[in-house]
Amino acid sequence: MEYFILAFIVFGFIGLAIYLKKPKSNPEHQLEEKNAKILALEKELSERNTIITNLNKQLDIAAARTENFDQIRIEKAAIEERFIIVERERNTLKNETIAYQKAEEGRQKEVTKSIASALTLQESLEAEKSRLNDERVQEKEDVLNKMKLKWSDHEKDVQNHLQLICRNNVITYVSQEDFPHPRNKPDSSIEIMDQLIVFDAKSPANDDLSNFPKYIKNQTENLKKYAKHDNVKNDLFLVIPSNTLEVINQFHYNIGDYNVFVITKDALEPIVLSLKKIEEYEFADKLSPEERDNVCRIIGKFAHTTKRRIQVDEFFAREFLDTLTKAGSQLPRDILENVIKFENAEKLNPPMEKRNKKILTKDLKQQVDNLEKEMQIREIPKISTQTDLNL
Repeated sequence: MEYFILAFIVFGFIGLAIYLKKPKSNPEHQLEEKNAKILALEKELSERNTIITNLNKQLDIAAARTENFDQIRIEKAAIEERFIIVERERNTLKNETIAYQKAEEGRQKEVTKSIASALTLQESLEAEKSRLNDERVQEKEDVLNKMKLKWSDHEKDVQNHLQLICRNNVITYVSQEDFPHPRNKPDSSIEIMDQLIVFDAKSPANDDLSNFPKYIKNQTENLKKYAKHDNVKNDLFLVIPSNTLEVINQFHYNIGDYNVFVITKDALEPIVLSLKKIEEYEFADKLSPEERDNVCRIIGKFAHTTKRRIQVDEFFAREFLDTLTKAGSQLPRDILENVIKFENAEKLNPPMEKRNKKILTKDLKQQVDNLEKEMQIREIPKISTQTDLNL
């Protein structure tokens, strides 16, 4: 391109020289023509210089583009090389993926077979379990039905057995209809020495035995309706089925005025025979005159002590009430208010009486001795009184 431009310029100067060597006709005219041609040539030269400058710029741009092209060609070669490597890796991964997919399909088939086998085995186990459960449930139902049947016949069974014992041992049996008191009548009772001994049959209401001990305890409280009669012995008996003994943990209840014993039908005969021996022993006739006096003396002492204690308690109760009345009316208002505050803050906790806890005489005596010792330490004199023997 550069050579072409230089050749074009050279040919232009050659043509200009040939033109100038032509013969001159008119000097002024020729001068004007020359000047005109010079201006034209200068203009043309200027244009051609502009063209040369633009061509040089284009040449520089082309050279830069050539360099960029070479760089791009190098980068393209590197990219093509990397592409080949990536293609190889892709093909390798594709082959591995296909192998994994085949292995996974095989594993899925094996898992499906295993699941199917497990489901079949589980179904057979569930069926066997259901069958065993049905058998156990049926066995439990049979046992429960037998227990319920035994419980439903328990009252009648106790009555029949007690009647048989009374017939064999010449004891008076008193049925529910013949019980002399009209309102509350036990299932069965017997008569020994003009006293009625109550035997009340009790059985569970359902197959849940967890509440049976509580039910028995409640029934011991209800036996008061029989024990309150004078001709009913204060030893009463609850007869329970023998297959409920495992849930019963208490067989004797001391209610205070009477005792309750929890027994089974098997214990009826030895208990009835033991009670019958009372007829063979006349307690009063066996006592000597001295023993009779001792019994009377002790009973008299208890009677007098009881009356005297009531009398003393009544005296002090009146004195305490009188003192409280005077305190409310005679104490200053501010002192009385403080007294009331201190009174509300105080609390007395006397010993609580428990049914199964015995009150031992030796413990009471020890407490009295300790109280006397404390009185001596505090120098509190004893009150000496003359006891009246008014019974």
